[in-house]
Amino acid sequence: MKATVITIGDEILIGQIVDTNSTWIGQKFSELGVKLHEIISVGDDAVQIVEALNRAKASSQIVLLTGGLGPTKDDITKKTLVDYFHTELVLNEEVWARMKQIFEKRGLQVLEMNRSQAMIPKNCTMLPNTRGTAQGMWFDVDDTVFVSMPGVPHEMKHLMETQVIPKLKERFLFPQIIHTTIMTAGAGESVIANLLNDFEEQLPANIKLAYLPNLGTVKLRLTSRGDTNELKNEVAAQQEKMKAALGDLVYTDGEEKLESVIGKMLLTKSETVSCAESCTGGNIAHLFTSVPGSSKYFEGGVVSYSYDVKEKTLGVKHETLNSVGAVSAECVTEMLEGLLKLTGTTYGIAVSGIAGPDGGTADKPVGTVWIAVGSKEKTVAKKLQFFPSRMENIQVFSNAALNMLRLFILGKLN
Repeated sequence: MKATVITIGDEILIGQIVDTNSTWIGQKFSELGVKLHEIISVGDDAVQIVEALNRAKASSQIVLLTGGLGPTKDDITKKTLVDYFHTELVLNEEVWARMKQIFEKRGLQVLEMNRSQAMIPKNCTMLPNTRGTAQGMWFDVDDTVFVSMPGVPHEMKHLMETQVIPKLKERFLFPQIIHTTIMTAGAGESVIANLLNDFEEQLPANIKLAYLPNLGTVKLRLTSRGDTNELKNEVAAQQEKMKAALGDLVYTDGEEKLESVIGKMLLTKSETVSCAESCTGGNIAHLFTSVPGSSKYFEGGVVSYSYDVKEKTLGVKHETLNSVGAVSAECVTEMLEGLLKLTGTTYGIAVSGIAGPDGGTADKPVGTVWIAVGSKEKTVAKKLQFFPSRMENIQVFSNAALNMLRLFILGKLN
């Protein structure tokens, strides 16, 4: 079975926003056992949309559209679909009443253009959008299902998970897929591939290994088609072999993030953590606090971006900064020591580096970072080198620091 995704919006074509919807939908289709045949991006243009629909219909049984469902004049997806499926718009009184309630609760005036979002094509199945005002639309025509959804990612994902995927499972018979996943940190894709060379050579032909790298982590997924207990046991056995080959690089089964895994480790021991950040600008604290319940183990953080804050708040020595600079083992070690005195936590993280794009030198190029993790009894500091890109560095520095803390807690960091 094949599917096509059509993303609609001039903002995508001109690079104003990044199309993350298609990537997410592709992952969901993979889990269903549906092959994503094509991703088509078009502007807010009726001719382009119709051409994309015709092209998708010729190759796919499922066609998903995202975007172009807003109330403004440039949002023409709904009108184009009405013409394409030879139908008309009718007012859905229930949706209109709910929309008016939403606007009234927010103290906003309901405009006539908002009424257009309660107008639904007569021959579609409406998919109520409880996260926004643009409703989803399901058309089942000539053995092809067309689904139009908002382009706002959190609205689209909610519709997909609560309505579209369940309806697709009712409409089509999907192949049974077995997926098993592990997460790794501390090595890049090529290093991991080298470690798994022998493992991949002996992997049965009916089980496939996929590498899904991110900034500082690599997801490894084993996939097979079928639903027998024998096959499930074989996939599980192969997963254990893969974990054995990778050792401490594996930080969890499934797809859990580092900050969540570390949080569980701390909760189990009733221990706490804090962080002192320079180049990551509070991102590590953000990752910790993005996990529900993190207040039980995360005490807080200091964003010591300047020399003054490093000295006055964390107690970094003036001589240290003048002699070896902020991006040094000495500086992050003193940052960590001051942090632990300040917060009293079991563990701490200190990070100082050059995120870029400026500020690098011959001996400390952009992408250089020093990370210290430890407790009052022991501290470990390491120098790492990453990318020339600022935002990539902030993310990879953060994940590297979290992974160092994980290994330190496990007693496996020297």
